[in-house]
Amino acid sequence: MLTKTSKNTNRRHIHERIRKKMQGSAERPRLNVYRSLNHIYVQIIDDLSGKTLVAASTAEGKKAERSSGGNVAAAKSLGKTIAERAQAKGVSKVVFDRGGYIYHGRVKALAEAAREAGLQF
Repeated sequence: MLTKTSKNTNRRHIHERIRKKMQGSAERPRLNVYRSLNHIYVQIIDDLSGKTLVAASTAEGKKAERSSGGNVAAAKSLGKTIAERAQAKGVSKVVFDRGGYIYHGRVKALAEAAREAGLQF
């Protein structure tokens, strides 16, 4: 009998495969992306110590001040925000972990905005 797998299950398998080859260190922490329908969440993680150094999301702030977090414009502003916070913590080089998502749309916009704002990956 054939069983159907969801898109999220497939994404998790891809992410596990990526994570076998990728690890963030103190010199080059991992920039992890999680994309939901309504928001995008980003963390910079040092995998050796198991700590999140910097985090940002489109769900931050007061509800009245937030615009839609599920579009490319929000991803661009989030990329700038995470780059600024990372540089404030002294992080300039990261390893980009797309989280199993296709490098397209919101994920690509976030990555390009982070690069423009000064993160190297």
